[in-house]
Amino acid sequence: MNHSTPKGRAENARPDSTEASAQQRREVLYLCLASIPAGQVLSYGQLAAMAGAPGAARWAARILAQLPEGTALPWHRVITASGRPGLSPDCASGLEQRQRLRSEGILLTNDRVDMRRHGWRGRPASV
Repeated sequence: MNHSTPKGRAENARPDSTEASAQQRREVLYLCLASIPAGQVLSYGQLAAMAGAPGAARWAARILAQLPEGTALPWHRVITASGRPGLSPDCASGLEQRQRLRSEGILLTNDRVDMRRHGWRGRPASV
């Protein structure tokens, strides 16, 4: 048993979790993220599953939190499973996420997105 594994990371650990394979998993997630069309959203869990990591919503959220400033990837289209934007409305990024969603025609009612209306059910073309 490896006692140095941080709590909550064991479920995401894989035998081949070298730096190269971790980078490959991130790149697949980026491709899936780039495939979400304007006006549509996915939950963190759906994005992780689409990227080949079912049950790894926290991993997907952590990768999105590490995107570089000014990225062209549509990070704002990924929300919680309950339909809420993942970022607090009390921070600049949370306000930006809500503004970007609204500019794409996504309505937020009581700070929630209607997943039946705006939830994307497609598949990325290259994954």
